[in-house]
Amino acid sequence: MQSSTVRTLLVRGMIAGVVAGLLAFALAYVVGEPSIDSSIALEESASAPAHEHGDAAAVPADEGEEEELVTRPVQSTFGLATGVLVYGVALGGIASLAFAVCLGRVGRLRPRATAALVAGAAFTTVYLVPFLKYPATPPAVGNPDTIGKRTTLFFLMIVLSVLVAVIAVIAGRRLAPTLGNWNATVAAGGGYVLVMAVACLLLPANTDAVKETFPAALLWEFRLASLGVQALLWTAFGLIFGALAERVLRPASGAAAASEAVTAGSAARTG
Repeated sequence: MQSSTVRTLLVRGMIAGVVAGLLAFALAYVVGEPSIDSSIALEESASAPAHEHGDAAAVPADEGEEEELVTRPVQSTFGLATGVLVYGVALGGIASLAFAVCLGRVGRLRPRATAALVAGAAFTTVYLVPFLKYPATPPAVGNPDTIGKRTTLFFLMIVLSVLVAVIAVIAGRRLAPTLGNWNATVAAGGGYVLVMAVACLLLPANTDAVKETFPAALLWEFRLASLGVQALLWTAFGLIFGALAERVLRPASGAAAASEAVTAGSAARTG
């Protein structure tokens, strides 16, 4: 594949990431933000009795409250939109490069099917599998001193999942001539599941567990919203980028087919 085509696909991938990010932002604002507001309200109500019993009287007036650098309305609108869009653009660019590498190397799939395959694999390896080990928790839940540890463990799980997935793909390609494409794919997929299952057992658990008093329905509402936002982001990206990529690659495919037809006609006349 020519470098100009890869560059065009990269731009198309970032555009698809922006559009998918906008859709994900809309869903996150509608179904995700209410659960976050409820979680913050619960935390504030839990800390209110301490102030009512006079504990706040011992704190100087200028230290009783910390001024918020970013207000909650800004966080839930502009801040959320900025984060989701940056995330969508970055992952859209990376996924488009992965698409360029996979195109023509994972069977005779058309660009749309390859884009859907890449998006599905990215969602599974980058979010779904790490989510199963370290599910998301809303703000104001858990000890804030452990945020760094929780973040490190989550990103470690992402890196491990992606690395094992890459190794599984390479192994599947090498086993294909011996086992056949279907059997090699099943073997590689089973190996990925087995290795990640062992990793989930060996990696440390999240010791900062959710308090028993926290409503289970609210917790799962937030987690399902987080999962839905990621699913929408990658589904939209796969569909949009697949359509854009096919437009980019169709002229090249048409030119190649025309060239083959001319060559075949010339050979027939010569014969």
